[in-house]
This record gives sequence, C-alpha cells and structure tokens, in this order.
Amino acid sequence: MKPSLYTCLSPALLNLYDVNSSIVVIIDVLRATSTIATALHNGAKEIIPVDSVPDCIRIGKEISAITAGERDGQVAEGLQYGNSPFEYPTHFIKNKTLVLTTTNGTKLLHMAYSKGAKEIITGSFPNITAVCTYLLQKNFSVILACAAWKDKVNIEDTLFAGAVVNQIKDNFTIACDSSQMAESLYLTAQPDLYAFMKERNATHYHRLTKYHLEKDIRYCLTNDTAPALPVFIDGKLVNGIT
Repeated sequence: MKPSLYTCLSPALLNLYDVNSSIVVIIDVLRATSTIATALHNGAKEIIPVDSVPDCIRIGKEISAITAGERDGQVAEGLQYGNSPFEYPTHFIKNKTLVLTTTNGTKLLHMAYSKGAKEIITGSFPNITAVCTYLLQKNFSVILACAAWKDKVNIEDTLFAGAVVNQIKDNFTIACDSSQMAESLYLTAQPDLYAFMKERNATHYHRLTKYHLEKDIRYCLTNDTAPALPVFIDGKLVNGIT
C-alpha cells in the first residue's frame, strides 16, 4: 500500500493533518528554506531555527554563533545578518553555527515539531532533488507544509509543493485536492517560474523587488543549486547528505 502525500497550503491549516505519523517538509522558498539549504551545502556545521528575534540573539550570544534572520523581508533589528542565500558563501559559513529566525519558515518548523512530526526536513527549489530522493527512499506518509506569508497562501511555496508532487506522485497516494492544485499551478508555471511570479503579481515577488532582491528570487526558484538535505535533529538542522 502506498503512503499518503498531502499538501498543507498554510500554517493555519496544519492542525487538519496527521502530523505525528508523517515526514513534514517545511517549505519557505523566499527565502528561509533556500538559505538553509545553501548554508548547509556551503559547509555550515548546523543551523538552529528559532521563532523569535530575542531568542535568536540570546542563543547566539550563549554559543558564540552567527545570528541571522528577517522580519517582513528585511534584516531584523539586533541581528548580524539577513535571510539571503548570498550572505552565506563557503569561506564565511564553513564549520560555523547559524542561529536563524524568519517571518514564516522557522515558526512553521516549530509548529510541526510541537505537534510531534515523525520527521522534519526543509525543502526549496535549490535542493529539490535531494528532497524528492529522500522522500522516495523513506516511503512514509508526507506533508508538504507551506510556510505561506503570515498564514496567507502564497504562490512560490505552492509552486514548490507542486513540483515535488509532480516528481514523486507515482509512489504515493495523492490524498488531497491541495496537492492536485499545487501540481496544476506548477505545470502552468514550469517554463519560467520567475516570469510566472512576476506576471501573476505574486505578493512576495513585489515585497522583495522593493528591496532590489531580484537576484535572490531567481536563485530561490532555480533547481539544485544547493543540493543539501536539511534534517531537524535535536533542535538543529544538519545536512543529511555527508
């Protein structure tokens, strides 16, 4: 019997899913999970995701780690670095610990953890093949959990969920309309994800272009630029690919 595959389009809907018997894939394409994959691919020792800026600052001081994160698309006050994947090249991040907080992604991760998720990994286009390969190997039920934007459904996370559904659906029972919707949206956008975001007036596209972050958007919509597998273990994200 095939395991089930669900797509949760917003954190506000997570309570509707059987989290504790599923692998939960946290999706925050612009930009948390893209940055997480990039930092780990570039050699970060570990990433500690936290859901508040004060906790990020406190933990960073306690363990002498890099503190980073954003609120509403900009570097959060009191933190050293932001949420751009380009801030974490190998020469800077290798063998270091990053404490990260973001508007949506890290909060959803802690929600999934508090609800007893069987496993938690993070996914984005830069590590899509690693994510799909892992889910196929594990053969457990999966929830593709979109971080969205302050509980409001967004295009980019839905596109990634649809891309994953498209790649692995033959090995799963598609158990919800949201997975079908996500795949349909992805197939429409597939020829040029960036142009699709722009043409459809995606809210986060406009939010980031306001800060001249088009380069970030293009990177975060590109497949396999950072083929790490971020796995949440004992409060930390580590690279499951060694």
